Amino acid sequence: MSLFLQELIVGLTTGAIYALIALGYTMVYGIIELINFAHGDIFMIGSLIAIVFLNMLGITGAVPLGGFTLVWVMIVTCLITMLLCAVLGVVIERVAYRPLRNAPRLAPLISAIGVSLILEDIGKLWKGVTNVPFPQIFPQITYNIGSVNISSVNILVIVVTVVLMIALHWFVSSTRIGRAMRAVAQDRDAAALMGVNVDRIISITFFIGAALAGAAGFIYGLQYGSTIFSLGFQIGLIAFTAAVLGGIGNIVGAMLGGVLIGLIEAFATLIPDTVLPHGGAPWHNAVIFAILILILIFRPSGLLGQQTPEKV
Repeated sequence: MSLFLQELIVGLTTGAIYALIALGYTMVYGIIELINFAHGDIFMIGSLIAIVFLNMLGITGAVPLGGFTLVWVMIVTCLITMLLCAVLGVVIERVAYRPLRNAPRLAPLISAIGVSLILEDIGKLWKGVTNVPFPQIFPQITYNIGSVNISSVNILVIVVTVVLMIALHWFVSSTRIGRAMRAVAQDRDAAALMGVNVDRIISITFFIGAALAGAAGFIYGLQYGSTIFSLGFQIGLIAFTAAVLGGIGNIVGAMLGGVLIGLIEAFATLIPDTVLPHGGAPWHNAVIFAILILILIFRPSGLLGQQTPEKV
């Protein structure tokens, strides 16, 4: 039971990061029905931006901060990372996707893959091909609850993710821009006839989704202590799987899917050697993508998605 609870904490922490990234995939797909494969690489760029900003403040290596300095540095770093990633997301939409909005669906998909490769190469040229250490500014404190250990960083990741998810859900469900986003997602042409600036709403969607990816990049660095140029491809595919699992286009579904994928990944390590060679740990990616295949076969709309008729 203690091992189960320990993996539960690991799964919730990892799943929280997946959920933040999955929100960007599901928001963009819900608005313009595009799978933005560059989104995972925006997350990777966000982790590099956070490192550069912390280095500009003179913080390198493991330098745990405390008190007001810690709060100030974390808030400013997270906001700067979110803002720069958000601007990057808007630029990508304006340059690579908007000119292809009325083109056949294959064209923007190929454009998204191209942007992903460009961002990956930018990360490679910027910080090299090896792991880049992330400054550990948050004190690593371990709390023992019975036989289960939970670190201060685990708590931070979960709290930040929950706050951002609640803020996003409130924004989409209760604000004027959020209502406009839902209107564009439901029927773009009808929303335009009702006076909604569709281009502006789409840009705001990319802005918010990329900002959440930037926040995920920051807390990922705090959690795991390093990043690498290929991280966006690896984590992006898993986050996309989470979005599909929950129901791509459904914000609550992306949150649920991210947490479930995190839990599945964690509990896969408990599979014994008698079931899989060398146990479940080396197979966790295979388990995740096997679930993706099953979801696409038996419930393409995801857990919370709804089957909608094809618009003609």
